[in-house]
Amino acid sequence: MENIIKGKAFVLGDDIDTDQIIPAQYLVYKLDDEEERKKYGELAMSGVPDAQSGLPDGHIPFVQKGKWTTDYAIIIGGKNFGCGSSREHAPFALNIAGVKAVVAESYARIFFRNSVNGGYLVPFETPSRLIEKIATGDEIEIDVQSSTLKNLTRDESFELCSLGDVEKILRAGDVFAYAKEAGMIEMR
Repeated sequence: MENIIKGKAFVLGDDIDTDQIIPAQYLVYKLDDEEERKKYGELAMSGVPDAQSGLPDGHIPFVQKGKWTTDYAIIIGGKNFGCGSSREHAPFALNIAGVKAVVAESYARIFFRNSVNGGYLVPFETPSRLIEKIATGDEIEIDVQSSTLKNLTRDESFELCSLGDVEKILRAGDVFAYAKEAGMIEMR
């Protein structure tokens, strides 16, 4: 995990569920096949309706047609991000698409844990309603250690909630790497 995460923001609303992040009909692709993994990136956020994109002129695609990575490294969400089913495919799809962090007011617990346990992305919580203060396309910089977010486009800064002990897991790479480092499981 990087100390500074920089990139364009993609702004969403409240209650973004796992079927919006990666619709169930696309779960047929293999996670361990390099070419099929790209489909998860290509189809990430494809279930988000236009009204949820937070954009006055309609939906800007998260991933451009014919690509499997996004131009947006940071997702800004509202309340209850990642609700719905417990599939780990949701944070995995965002990771494959190139998302490094999600900043939301709150998360569905299973999405948060899947993000951390797999080391897929950094899930920051915010005490502010950032979906009303940041626009899709704004350049964002997150300082992981100080738990701050700077909107470089609008020259505004916001405090984020600390990652706490979750940061150790993310820095190790995933929950199993952390458990090995911490001596919780034997190395083979």
